Amino acid sequence: MKVLQRFSARPAMDGDGVNIKRITDFEQLRFDPYLMIDEIKSDDEQDFIGGFPQHPHRGVETFTYIRKGGFEHRDQMGNVKPIRAGDVQWMSTGRGVVHSEMPLADAKEGLHGFQIWLNMPAKDKMRPPIYQDSLNQHKPQLSNEHGATLFALAGAWGFNHNPLAINAAIEGLAGNGAIADLTLTAHGHGTLNLERFETVCVYIYQGELHYVDSQGLRETAATGQFVVLDSLEVCHFQAEDTGAGMLILTGNPINESIVQMGPFVMNTQAEIDQAVRDYQQGLFGQIE
Repeated sequence: MKVLQRFSARPAMDGDGVNIKRITDFEQLRFDPYLMIDEIKSDDEQDFIGGFPQHPHRGVETFTYIRKGGFEHRDQMGNVKPIRAGDVQWMSTGRGVVHSEMPLADAKEGLHGFQIWLNMPAKDKMRPPIYQDSLNQHKPQLSNEHGATLFALAGAWGFNHNPLAINAAIEGLAGNGAIADLTLTAHGHGTLNLERFETVCVYIYQGELHYVDSQGLRETAATGQFVVLDSLEVCHFQAEDTGAGMLILTGNPINESIVQMGPFVMNTQAEIDQAVRDYQQGLFGQIE
């Protein structure tokens, strides 16, 4: 496994005072088609109780995955959905979505979840929005004999040397995106061949990931770090005493320059200005 770049999540605040850890790159696009990874992880409700009141999006895809606790999602399309532990949700916002994400009243044990943003190609940024979630659907997972368990969140996945493959409930992400949650027990390991993708990234949310760098030196990526891998190298994931948990994000670059302002991701400043005007004029719709 060859690590090309490594980043560390930074503390941030969003919504109504929600404390998060964030990885973002809207300028150099070093993990295109992915733009941002937010992690919420706290057992103190004051870190997330304010939630994310009504706000818009245009030109971006949001992918939400909950591991603990939950949110209630509402949008102008009429969707009212509780997103709980193990659930995923995808919105290809296109020309516009207005939604809110508020903590569920019955989720009393803290909150751990992620929201991932993907860019949309210019040709799709003004199409009608698309909403999907995994509620009431099979949650596909696959384990090997070495202590590795892979939970398919989006796209198709399988371990090397295992003829079985699993397909997530969510498909069709921009840039051929595919996302999985990989957990390793103490000294667990698993191998994935991801050479069909140009972009392969890993966010470690628990424990440590061990690898040998291009100089043959043993390195460690710790909790809260995000690494970009060489997709042409077979990816072997190895944990030590602490085990590990990580999100694996794969896809193909869209290779288009963007302009981002808050929840809007377009290709020109003029398109951003139009998005602001459209929202202010109520053209995105309202949550009933």
